[in-house]
Amino acid sequence: MTTTMSIRELTRNGSMFGEYDYIDIEDRKSHEYKGVFISSKYAEDVKKFLEKKLAKEKQEKLDRIMKFAGKGSIYPRFNDMTASEIREQKAKEQHGK
Repeated sequence: MTTTMSIRELTRNGSMFGEYDYIDIEDRKSHEYKGVFISSKYAEDVKKFLEKKLAKEKQEKLDRIMKFAGKGSIYPRFNDMTASEIREQKAKEQHGK
């Protein structure tokens, strides 16, 4: 079962938590949707779903960033070199010693 309540109703009537599978919460004056209260019997399932969804969104965001940032790794021959040392080495390779 489901219902819609205001935050005030929810805090005044805490016994309603056990009667419903979820409760939509809205501002009664503006009818603005504020969120949802999930019954404790579904809480773990919802948490798992949200963790997967958030991880997927984070990975998609990282993938979009990596398109512009490159692979984020450098050639092993440039390990432990500063940026200026890398530029100097590349210049030597391109133009000779």
